[in-house]
Amino acid sequence: MKALLEKLHLQPTNAGVCTGPDGWIESSAPPITSYNPTTGEPIAAVIPADAAAYDAAVSAAREAFAAWRSVPAPKRGEVVRDIGAILRDYREPLGELVALEMGKIRVEGIGEVQEMIDICDFAVGLSRQLYGLTMHSERPGHRMYEQWHPLGPIGIITAFNFPVAVWSWNAAIAAVCGDTMIWKPSELVPLCGVAVQHLANRVMADHGLTGIFTLAVGAGDIGQLMAEDQRLPLISFTGSIPTGRRVAQTVAARLGRSLLELGGNNAIVVSDKADLDLAVRAIVFGAVGTAGQRCTSTRRIIAHEAIVDTLTDRLVNAYRQVPIGDPLQPGTLMGPLATSRAVAAMQRAIERAVADGGTVLAGGAARPDIGPQFVEPTIIRMPRQTAIVEEETFAPILYVMSYAQLEEAVALHNGVTQGLSSAIFTDSVRESETFLAAVGSDCGIANVNIGTSGAEIGGAFGGEKDTGGGRESGSDAWKAYMRRQTNTINWSNQLPLAQGIEFGG
Repeated sequence: MKALLEKLHLQPTNAGVCTGPDGWIESSAPPITSYNPTTGEPIAAVIPADAAAYDAAVSAAREAFAAWRSVPAPKRGEVVRDIGAILRDYREPLGELVALEMGKIRVEGIGEVQEMIDICDFAVGLSRQLYGLTMHSERPGHRMYEQWHPLGPIGIITAFNFPVAVWSWNAAIAAVCGDTMIWKPSELVPLCGVAVQHLANRVMADHGLTGIFTLAVGAGDIGQLMAEDQRLPLISFTGSIPTGRRVAQTVAARLGRSLLELGGNNAIVVSDKADLDLAVRAIVFGAVGTAGQRCTSTRRIIAHEAIVDTLTDRLVNAYRQVPIGDPLQPGTLMGPLATSRAVAAMQRAIERAVADGGTVLAGGAARPDIGPQFVEPTIIRMPRQTAIVEEETFAPILYVMSYAQLEEAVALHNGVTQGLSSAIFTDSVRESETFLAAVGSDCGIANVNIGTSGAEIGGAFGGEKDTGGGRESGSDAWKAYMRRQTNTINWSNQLPLAQGIEFGG
């Protein structure tokens, strides 16, 4: 562990507020200790921001924005290109830190860093494609067009389950758009934030920059300061639905913008026309990967009554073979939950499901013999979609229900408040197109013959309903980080008014 921390320039105690090269800021706040969820032992400490340190960091980001917004977008893209390059150099050690501090298995940690690299590549190309539209004016001798300008210093608040990737989704795009940013990572994974800041500092130093990528480690108090801060026109928040509601209300009260990526209660419909080999593999990865702690984790299976028993038997067999243990060890497929509170919440959810008539078919137990935060991945057969099934429990619980007609399956699927990711497994074109139509899935992501988890960066990521409506990463998600301006140019020697209005003589 010590060698890994040294590779990433981490110390036993680390400063957690930074504005760039040589810009680490002192704070009087008590240190946050980062714990290894696999063993429960401390890894290192980070000094979070106090109010003064936070204010200094935002002031630095605001000052840097004054110059950064005027740098040509392709030149900004060169900085992001170099962020991607240094991430390539540190792909394995940073991925291993993610596994160490968060608990996801090593290949998933490295995959998360690869996602950062991919979004940097995407953003570099985007830096030459920040397109506006040209419109025909109703007035002769006039031209209309729209253009997009940088929005300002933005706030990025990320969750523990993706300690680095979600920052990059926002930061790479915002940077090429001309924004500066201040990042508050989850207090459960502060070392990942500090490690990324060290890498960003090196790139900023190479380009003679400071204040573009800024860090302010902290707990909810710093998040509250960000949500209230008039200097931050956009707050991008990833986290729970209740906290997201509070962030949205606070930001809206000052007429700011919020970009919300909140909870998911993702379901897969498995038709009697499905390839079950394909479905089983996708379900196990979606439900067991990251110990069920992804917002896109598969939580509900809605299977046709003709195949539900066969599918369930195959899933139970697969679950019994899942290796649980140290996420950094080869062969492990499921690591620990992030906190002891998550273990307790999982046990309560299982008890409620059983009280509602559910039958535990696989798993269901905590595994303190492995470590304090380990559990067994669990499958529960449910007679119906009860209140606990409609909640998002951030743990590896998979509820299985059955249906007779596709309309019934879609109603069950959509009968939750969350609307992030969804999928159907079927070889029927009619069923797949129905699922993707307006009468089908109500989620922001809808897939056919692939699972709910593992979105690519090329498409806009996000969901509807209680998931918050935000979109990050690909497609035209960049527009969230910019302000639109409509321009009209009169190149004639007349001054006609719109709508043919005559004013005076």
